[in-house]
Amino acid sequence: MLRILGSTKQACDGVSRRDLLQLGGSSLLGVSAASILGGASARTAPAKEQAGSGFGQAKACIILYLYGAPSQLELFDPKPEAPVEIRGDFGTRETTMPGVRVSEHLPRIAGLLDRTTLVRSMTHPYNIHSAAYALTGVPKVDVPMELNPYDTRHWPYLGSVLEYLEEHQAAPPAVQVPRNVVMPFPFSAHCKEFTRGGPYGGFLGRTYDPVCTEFDGAATRGIPRWRGGGDQTVRDPFAGIQDGGRFYLSTAAETPADVTLDRLDTRRSLLDQLEAARRELGEASGVQARNRFRELAFSLVGSEHVRNALDLQREPRARREAYGMNLFGQATLAARRMIEAGCRVVTVFWDEYGTANSAWDTHFDHYDRLKQELLPGLDAAFSSLVGDLDERGMLDSTLVACISEHGRTPRLENVRGGGRNHWSRAYSGLFAGGGFKRGHVHGRSDRHASDVSADPVSPKDILSTIYHLLGVDTEQMLKDKLGRPLPLVADGRVVREILA
Repeated sequence: MLRILGSTKQACDGVSRRDLLQLGGSSLLGVSAASILGGASARTAPAKEQAGSGFGQAKACIILYLYGAPSQLELFDPKPEAPVEIRGDFGTRETTMPGVRVSEHLPRIAGLLDRTTLVRSMTHPYNIHSAAYALTGVPKVDVPMELNPYDTRHWPYLGSVLEYLEEHQAAPPAVQVPRNVVMPFPFSAHCKEFTRGGPYGGFLGRTYDPVCTEFDGAATRGIPRWRGGGDQTVRDPFAGIQDGGRFYLSTAAETPADVTLDRLDTRRSLLDQLEAARRELGEASGVQARNRFRELAFSLVGSEHVRNALDLQREPRARREAYGMNLFGQATLAARRMIEAGCRVVTVFWDEYGTANSAWDTHFDHYDRLKQELLPGLDAAFSSLVGDLDERGMLDSTLVACISEHGRTPRLENVRGGGRNHWSRAYSGLFAGGGFKRGHVHGRSDRHASDVSADPVSPKDILSTIYHLLGVDTEQMLKDKLGRPLPLVADGRVVREILA
């Protein structure tokens, strides 16, 4: 964890203040940043790749990640003609795309579907909750990797790669806010049972983990979560939060009230002396990694841009309510504000809270949870974000991706409240802005949403497409910890059929 001026709060990096100040011989990353990363830099794609392809149209990116995996049948790929044990209990509704129907419980998304690209042919072979497979270029995953954020086989997250490439440009951009942020809190930090891999620095090292927010607020109610052996009551903020909650960057917000900027400068002077001593001891490569966190920490402590961006009280009450008075909705609104303040990538997780089999992992109480919590929350947040960006003239330059790690089984399970298990052979993703087509459906699943029947798209293809729209040459290489050149995305291609 990262502790600033006595704080015990975490960023996503796993580095403590003691680590930052320790005068030891070991590198923060276990190997020097210079030896790992040397030789990579941001490259411009060839002219033939740029021409008419949306290359570089997106200046920023918001990832809405629905952890646990939503059912394609109850969201974006309903099968109303299928048997009831396949189609389930919900009806469907028309959308602003002629002939395209979605769940009856997504009325607001249905009303703006003509501003999106809907991919109904997502598919891959890994039927586990691997956010790392969805969010990084890694070619294969397994359960030990899923449950260990710092497994040495992990590849870097999309936002981490972008941040690294920016820093290695000839003229890196001036930074007033962090460029790679995870909200509403560090991924899987509030699940008591598991810690999961995904949005981390991978072989680039922990120094390229995203910066995370925390949330200080209270849930509105306790919800029974059934695990097969009994109910566990969880006060889940994703189901609703009281007014007055706040987001803060965990590197900055816990500074004691009596610590002035003069005192911060004094502490900075002490750190400067310690860093000079390190350099005299020949630890320059380790210092490079530590310096990045130290400078980030001090810049965030005094950053009015960050405080203002995360202050949702500056938004009209009606807009806050439109996004949904729950943790996902308010984090999505804060993500829009962070992008306006200059952040490059913000990832909002609808995450597990309190227990596993929460978020979108609907093994039990499938219909009640979808109807009462999940679908209304997604409908409000996604539609408000896309509409908001469009009204502000930001949608064409801000890429929005609503994704997950897989889908859910076509056939319902006979469990309490119904349930669907993991299914990666066919599922959906929803995209808007930043160079994606408007009013477009790509791919098809079969009559039971069981398998892809046309135009398969893998998570690697989506990552490659996002890199492309953000102006990154997808053919460039990075070096892993052993100095081996690796692609940004293994086995990915730019899906040009979904580009505007």
